[in-house]
Amino acid sequence: MAAHLRMPTLLRRLRPRAVLGPAALVQRGAAAHARGAFMEAFEHWHYAAERGSADAAFRIGELYRNGQGVSRVFPEAVAWYEQAAEAGHTAAQIILGRLLLEGIAAPIGPDAPEVWRRAAQEKAKARSAEVGESSTARVIFPRGLAVERQPERAFAYLERAAQSGDAEAQALLGELLRHGRGCTQDHGAAREWYEKAAAQGSAAGEFGLGDIHFQGLGVPKDAETAAAWYRKAVAKDHVRAKVALAYLHLNGDGVAKDVTEAARLFADAARHDDVTAHFNIGQLYLRGEGVPRSVDKAETALRKAARRGHLPAIQALGEFYSKGVGTEPDLREAAYWYLQAAERADVQAQFFTGRFYATGQGHAPSLREAGKWFLKAAENGHAAAAYNAAVFHLKGTGLKQDIAAALKWFEFAANAGVPAAQVQLGHLYSAGTGVDRDHARAEEWLKKAAAGGDAEASLAYAMFMLQSGQDESARGRAAELLERASASGHAGATLQLAQLRAGRFGGAADWPEAARLYARAAEAGLVDAMLALGGAHLDASTGLADPGRAAFWFEKAAQAGQPLAQFQLGVMYCTGNGVEQDLARGVAWYEAAARQGHAIGQYNLAVMLAKGQGVDADPQKAFEWFLQAAEQGLAAAQVSVGDALMTAAGTARDAAAAEGWYRRAAEQGNEIAKQRLSTLAQAGGEAAHAKV
Repeated sequence: MAAHLRMPTLLRRLRPRAVLGPAALVQRGAAAHARGAFMEAFEHWHYAAERGSADAAFRIGELYRNGQGVSRVFPEAVAWYEQAAEAGHTAAQIILGRLLLEGIAAPIGPDAPEVWRRAAQEKAKARSAEVGESSTARVIFPRGLAVERQPERAFAYLERAAQSGDAEAQALLGELLRHGRGCTQDHGAAREWYEKAAAQGSAAGEFGLGDIHFQGLGVPKDAETAAAWYRKAVAKDHVRAKVALAYLHLNGDGVAKDVTEAARLFADAARHDDVTAHFNIGQLYLRGEGVPRSVDKAETALRKAARRGHLPAIQALGEFYSKGVGTEPDLREAAYWYLQAAERADVQAQFFTGRFYATGQGHAPSLREAGKWFLKAAENGHAAAAYNAAVFHLKGTGLKQDIAAALKWFEFAANAGVPAAQVQLGHLYSAGTGVDRDHARAEEWLKKAAAGGDAEASLAYAMFMLQSGQDESARGRAAELLERASASGHAGATLQLAQLRAGRFGGAADWPEAARLYARAAEAGLVDAMLALGGAHLDASTGLADPGRAAFWFEKAAQAGQPLAQFQLGVMYCTGNGVEQDLARGVAWYEAAARQGHAIGQYNLAVMLAKGQGVDADPQKAFEWFLQAAEQGLAAAQVSVGDALMTAAGTARDAAAAEGWYRRAAEQGNEIAKQRLSTLAQAGGEAAHAKV
């Protein structure tokens, strides 16, 4: 009974195919496809294809390409398209040409079905092991999962379609010939195929002719003719033609300059999601040209283009966020977009990315990442990045310490005119760091750096001449460099010019001029200049002696944390020199200097604590400070430590340790220590005699 019921059903399904011709089967398949019965459509078309129907083979290719009723497997689609194309099916030739032109990678991403990904991974593993395909992949997908790029075959199929008179194929063939893809580049042939397509009203052909005439490809450049062809394509809503015509209006090239019309065309193309149009309308919104200025609309358009990987838009967003156009800068966004550009080999973005990582702005700080990007930019010819890479190699921060690599990149940057690199090379050759010491080459680089007028470089060259013990003529040249740098506002150069006028590098001193220059450098915030001024006003030999002014400048330097100035203030307050005597303030300044490791400050503080002057007596603290000064080699403190150990003042008595400290002081020639040792020796001798 069951078999009897199945037979009529089977006959109903087989009889029509047996009696119908291929064309009718294609129509049956089309009707099934229209109602969503894809497997039924497949069965009809497969039967028709076996009987030689090119249209049926083409439609099966479409099923595989779109994943309708069958798995979406492009190699299977290609096989059916080939069958149709070889039989002269024009649409199949065009689609096949497009597929072979670009190729299609195996679908192994997270969105691919698990069986596809497993098979693709097995094929990849098999290739990497240099063995045959895996059995799983071969059984499930005998034609594989990827379509290899074959531009020559693509050209051949498109040429057949074009020769059959298809306008789309003719325009595509023009593109291939124009760019030399899958064929020898031939602008003349490209123009002919574009003309054939355009003669049939093809917008792509009209656009291609616009480009041919605009760029002068095989014909004289003619922007007016190009504009005429672009307009024809624009009238047919061709998006790239809108962008091209917009550029012409933006620049007034072949047409009247009309930024408003350019903006309209860019905006219209952007509505079709053209990435170049998004970028350009974003720029116009940013500048308020052809459209009302709108930072928000500019940002939106640029982000749309940037998300599609458009490098100019990515670069523009980096600048947009770093400068804070119309709003506060957003360094996190800036760093993100510069990184995107850097990863696309944009050299300036690589340098900026290195800087973001080095400073910890926009990214978490990472010297390793900074070094990586500086090095990439350097390798791509960025001079400032080369200098930074050299510094990283020199110090071993972010990049492996490598003096040879540092020299290589310093020289690259120096030859590119970076004064800081020239200065560094001067220092390295002068000191013999990583290279043989070479005074002449050092001077050559420093002189070259200074010749450009850079203040820092002028200071470096001047100091090289002054510290090289050169003659009066050299001091004169150094003075000229320092004066030029000082006049440009370089405080360091002003300080060194003051030192030169004070006779620190030889020659007669000019203290009034030195004091004027010291004051200028001090007012610019240089602590060393404040200290020098304090010393000049304290020294009677300068002719500027004024303890009150000395105290004024010492206090400025002391407040900035200069330990020698703090010590000097301690002395002045304890002695009442230039200030009203105030032992407590004197002790406070001694302590400030002592905490920064100033040995005499530590010793004086210990004395005040031991005697209870300006502070409550504290033998234990006094001993601790004496000990710190003694460990720094101060002989007087070593004697005091010995005395404290002998008398148990602030510490436990330890005669042996005391003797050790006396010996250390005596070795420095301290007479008191010698007397202490003599006394100890005498006492030891008397004790031995008494025992006898």
